Amino acid sequence: MSGDARKTAEGLEYLSGFGNEHASEAVPGALPQGRNSPQRAPLGLYAEQLSGTAFTEPRAHNRRSWLYRVRPSAAHPAFTRADNGTLRTAPFTETVPDPNRLRWNPLPEPPAGTDFLAGLWTLGGNGDAAQRSGMAVHLYHATSSMERVFSDADGELLIVPERGGLLLRTEFGLLHAEPGEVALVPRGVRFRVELLDATARGYVCENYGAAFRLPDLGPIGANGLANPRDFRAPVAAFEDAEGPVEVVNKFCGNLWTATYDHSPLDVVAWHGTYTPYVYDLRRFNVIGSISYDHPDPSIFTVLTSPSDTPGLAGVDFVVFAPRWLVGEDTFRPPYFHRNVMSEYMGLIEGAYDAKTAGEGGFVPGGGSLHPMMSAHGPDRETFDRASAAELVPQKVDDGLAFMFETRWPILTTAQAAGADHLQQGYDDVWSGLHRHFGPLR
Repeated sequence: MSGDARKTAEGLEYLSGFGNEHASEAVPGALPQGRNSPQRAPLGLYAEQLSGTAFTEPRAHNRRSWLYRVRPSAAHPAFTRADNGTLRTAPFTETVPDPNRLRWNPLPEPPAGTDFLAGLWTLGGNGDAAQRSGMAVHLYHATSSMERVFSDADGELLIVPERGGLLLRTEFGLLHAEPGEVALVPRGVRFRVELLDATARGYVCENYGAAFRLPDLGPIGANGLANPRDFRAPVAAFEDAEGPVEVVNKFCGNLWTATYDHSPLDVVAWHGTYTPYVYDLRRFNVIGSISYDHPDPSIFTVLTSPSDTPGLAGVDFVVFAPRWLVGEDTFRPPYFHRNVMSEYMGLIEGAYDAKTAGEGGFVPGGGSLHPMMSAHGPDRETFDRASAAELVPQKVDDGLAFMFETRWPILTTAQAAGADHLQQGYDDVWSGLHRHFGPLR
């Protein structure tokens, strides 16, 4: 089954271009010409607009798509409450804000038959989902493909696979995401996650605030960082299936379920700017110093969710992609610092150049949380090595790390604060940074 799914996904051609107007039809003639909502949509389809922003938001940031589907979304029975499992939502009030630096090992193995939704485990977050502000950090570990369909009314989901490929069957079509890529499912879009390998593991940023967009480049100019053309939206593909289908809706923090008599993934054609997409992190065009000193990590921003304060994001998604280091007379790993932002960092593969890997260290599938104004930086082993290194050009290509960075404190859930896989003694990685100061005589 997973082999067939991977073959199906690989056989698709993708529309590309972040934020552009796209159009796709699975059946020729399904898209109406010249009108979004004609008196009679082609092929007996129903016309429906999906709005990801308020109708009156500025055109440059307005996100909406027209869907032409077998049945309208309104045709469904009532939803009833379902068990939230290990999924939590803002506001996070289970623990008090904690200034300590924390680090977790990967999630433990889940029971057999755990799908993507059941495998979601909330580490923490901030804001208020009902007020559409803030974000949450989730991890997932799944052993089974989903048979049910899921949608999140609270926020968009940025999925970062670390182990195992995913096939996302969305209302807009299919998306194929492997480790090293990220997939984004917009708020309210229905989808199903199928595993392309025996298990799947990774990270999720649930963004309650303004939709992720590309950051402004400022003095960098017209080119650099993530290129719009590298974002892939799906080509239309639909399910015309009768029979019971469980549909789960996340609404204001709780899961609700209903049994449809048909598949809601029945969009035959669509056009618009509100779409799922996939992005290959290795296509990120890294900007860095070619003389001396260490630029701030904001140069690694892939996507940003703006807040009401310009330049201060509700959440940034940052990737530490393969790059060359050539700075002269420069401490090349990330410097020691304190920051007004709170940082959750995860590792997709390999090692991160400021943290020691291995048993009990910073490993793929694990993560660290550095709250706002908590001092952090390279551990002792990294500091000693980098301080004495010969500063020849160096290619950093043995790891792929990322960061969810937010302007508000990330409050951990009770399950994260008391988890067995929470590392004890994380502060010890800096304990060997001894005094070297000696006044000149």
